[in-house]
Amino acid sequence: MSDTTTNLLLPYILAAQAQKHVTHNEALRLLDGLVQLSALDRDLTAPPGSPADGDRHIVASGATGDWAGWDLNVALFTDGAWLRLPPRTGWRAWIEDEGLLLVYDGLEWISTTPASLQNMALLGIGTTADASNPFSAKLNAALWTAKTVAEGGTGDLFYTMNKEAAGDDLGLTLQSGFVTKALVGLFGSDRFRVAVSADGSAFFDGLSVDNATGIVHQPRLPRFKAWTNYDNYVGVGTWTKIGLNNTDYNDQGAFDAGTNLFTAPADGTYLFGATLLYKVNSSTAARMRGRLVLNGATDVRGSYGEISGAHVSGATALWLQTMVPLTAGDTVELQGTFRAQEGYFAADQTSLWGCKIG
Repeated sequence: MSDTTTNLLLPYILAAQAQKHVTHNEALRLLDGLVQLSALDRDLTAPPGSPADGDRHIVASGATGDWAGWDLNVALFTDGAWLRLPPRTGWRAWIEDEGLLLVYDGLEWISTTPASLQNMALLGIGTTADASNPFSAKLNAALWTAKTVAEGGTGDLFYTMNKEAAGDDLGLTLQSGFVTKALVGLFGSDRFRVAVSADGSAFFDGLSVDNATGIVHQPRLPRFKAWTNYDNYVGVGTWTKIGLNNTDYNDQGAFDAGTNLFTAPADGTYLFGATLLYKVNSSTAARMRGRLVLNGATDVRGSYGEISGAHVSGATALWLQTMVPLTAGDTVELQGTFRAQEGYFAADQTSLWGCKIG
């Protein structure tokens, strides 16, 4: 029969043993040093100068002095002397100066934090993961940085996300108060899309990129082209709003063919252009003029033009083009007039167009 226990090597009290308290106290001393093992550090190779009773250290490799030959052992200071506690496989120790939990694997002390995590079902950082969100993190900042060439990496960093098929969704959901305000990614196709929402229910595409061609689309960009299908008669010397009763396109319905007005749906810089085609009434001596007018009262700077030479009926045209900053709700209209003689602004080719560019 052994004189010590199998795992912690605690001494047994033997039959007919004298001074049994010595053996008992020795066992208690070992238990006090080993149970709930917490070491001050693990980087000393020699005993510190003024240890306190009960201090424990994991001895670093290359130990000297009273610790010579104790590499990786637990050194316990008790009753004024150092006691050697050889570790066994599975011992765990808390390293106080590092805030680190180690385990002895039979050869060395290793961190209990695994080198790899594989096939985990749930992972929560600062919060609880669940079946709907198997990876969940609650934090204020996150960093991904490339492994440098000096560290054996390439210096590059790629974050890859993959979906099963083109008809599936893949993207980032951006929320405020857990209400989705924006989506970025591939939704229902392989086209890249940026969509926004006010309520998390109705979404509007602000940007769409065709993955086959790289062509960029802005589906909600305010833009229109309006034209007239009848000849607009205008007298001499009177600025008159041109009737434009048709549109080739009219995104967001910003142009009203009933009032012949474009109304800015949002603040920004807009580009406008117009074509005025002359149609003779009584004389080709008529002088055709055109302009764009802001809010029914102010000339849009740079939009005024005039054709003063002799006209060719049905062929002489005046082109206007300018940029203007608008506030949401501002209106722009096309006006024309004649001097010297009256005339018509011809059907089909008299038009006004515009779009938001900034």
